[in-house]
Amino acid sequence: MSAEATNTISTYLRPIDRDGLMAFAEKGRANPEMRGTNKVHTVTEGQYRTVSYVNEHQVVVDEPLHLFGQDTAPAPGEIVLSGLGGCLAVGITAVASWKQVKLTKLEIFLEGDIGNPAAWGAGGAEKEAFDMGFQEIRVKVNVEGDASREDLDEIVRHANQYSPVANTMRNPIAFDIDVMD
Repeated sequence: MSAEATNTISTYLRPIDRDGLMAFAEKGRANPEMRGTNKVHTVTEGQYRTVSYVNEHQVVVDEPLHLFGQDTAPAPGEIVLSGLGGCLAVGITAVASWKQVKLTKLEIFLEGDIGNPAAWGAGGAEKEAFDMGFQEIRVKVNVEGDASREDLDEIVRHANQYSPVANTMRNPIAFDIDVMD
């Protein structure tokens, strides 16, 4: 071994069940119209602080002090970006597993431009729906593994293309809201 040679020891991220993933993928191929339903129950505690109950989990949301919240938890838009980051991470992990690539690092950095001149519709600026919400979202992925940079880039592109949350944000969807009786 020459003096220039070095040993690199990589610690891989905890893998998912590839066989289970392949069985799930086969179910999707056999039934491409397959759908599930996510359910969340959100309760307001006071001011803008809410707790959403998701199965056995709780997600707390608040607004910062300058928006009249208590700043006890992330704001709703930050939670949306968190959901996008989580979905992209799931997709990247799944595609890497499918392609038999072991990941050593996966970090996703997200930022989104959002404004609230309408003050949530409480007497602020008159705005059209398309002028509200995120106007631009930027995502940077730091991914490393036992594959070439080109292969890792393709994994990220593929995961982005098939991300349910990213596609929900990119594409118009049916949306209905009613007051309960």
